[in-house]
Amino acid sequence: MSNGPTYLEKKIQELKDEGVYRKLPVLEGPNEAEVILDGKKVINLSSNNYLGFANHPRLKNAAIEAVKKYGVGSGAVRTIIGNMDIHEELEEKLAKFKREEAVMVFQSGFNCNAGAIQAITEKGDLIISDELNHASIIDGVKLSKADKAIFKHSDMKDLERVLKEKRDNYENVLIITDGVFSMDGDVAKLPEIVELAEKYNAMTYVDDAHGSGVLGESGRGTVDHFNLHGRVDFSIGTLSKAIGVIGGYVACSKAAQEWLNHRGRPILFSTSLPPAAVGAIIEAVDMLMETTEFTDKLWDNAKYFKEKLGKLGFDTGHSETPITPVIIGEEAKSMEFSNRLKEEGVFVSPIVFPTVPKGTGRVRCMVTAGHSKEQLDRVVDTFEKVGKEMGIL
Repeated sequence: MSNGPTYLEKKIQELKDEGVYRKLPVLEGPNEAEVILDGKKVINLSSNNYLGFANHPRLKNAAIEAVKKYGVGSGAVRTIIGNMDIHEELEEKLAKFKREEAVMVFQSGFNCNAGAIQAITEKGDLIISDELNHASIIDGVKLSKADKAIFKHSDMKDLERVLKEKRDNYENVLIITDGVFSMDGDVAKLPEIVELAEKYNAMTYVDDAHGSGVLGESGRGTVDHFNLHGRVDFSIGTLSKAIGVIGGYVACSKAAQEWLNHRGRPILFSTSLPPAAVGAIIEAVDMLMETTEFTDKLWDNAKYFKEKLGKLGFDTGHSETPITPVIIGEEAKSMEFSNRLKEEGVFVSPIVFPTVPKGTGRVRCMVTAGHSKEQLDRVVDTFEKVGKEMGIL
């Protein structure tokens, strides 16, 4: 027997010694504002189900109808015989919703970044990436044969420095940023990034996982929020957070969509989204095109919660979105704070190194449209109680 298992056992022990070992929490039932987690009823402030769509009756119905008509699986990759008419309908609907020329749907947001970045760049190109970009962007960039450069987080002077120094040495340059940064809830300086890209003849790529369904008119995203239609080359959206299902998409030009259809590896080598998911997503997009009530409720709740938490004196960082980090600092203390909140009936997951820099451990509160004001009041009271007990306040 090789030393593989014993080597990994040692690694696990290290996690335990550092106080960052964890077991997966088990959810019993749908992902709602209040849930049964590990056998205990808690208010849920950890899901990405921003609009309360994950268990919405209209989405569930649409999923069931799609299963009745198309079955449970598509049976193949899209390029062979896994491309159903509902996949095409979804892409047309999303392009219309996003006010973009075309859309290519992938099996997840992670797959978008793993598949698109390497498809649209090659040797002789340069990728310039924000230092706080999501793990899936970092992995996607690693898969590309292009050279890489990093700019300091949302620092436009630093981005321009990289462009000045390097632009002339490369064929194509791709600037990549998150639309909303998921750990701090701050929004990318997209207008400035676009201006620099236009000045230096570079392409722009925005991963809008936490902007989809949140920012812009009825959740059309960061590009819509800043009114930059037609000026961002690749806008990536997720279908698993605010939309409540699973999947991701790249909104882009028709030519880019056709290219991804030929070179996006997850499209070529992984079975397409199941009909139930596609049916539910189409319904979700229809609902967002009908009304702004879901996004209005989300923002109303987020503002209400941030105000109350801020008054208590917690450090909520620089969030400009419903993502509300409460920064504790030390890793083990952040874990303990989360555990104590859970004992008191509030589930907020701890986020520690390596997801965030050492010493910036936090609990990340995800406010949704599904929360009632009464639930948010209970959360704030619990935060105050535990915060005082632990000497955080």
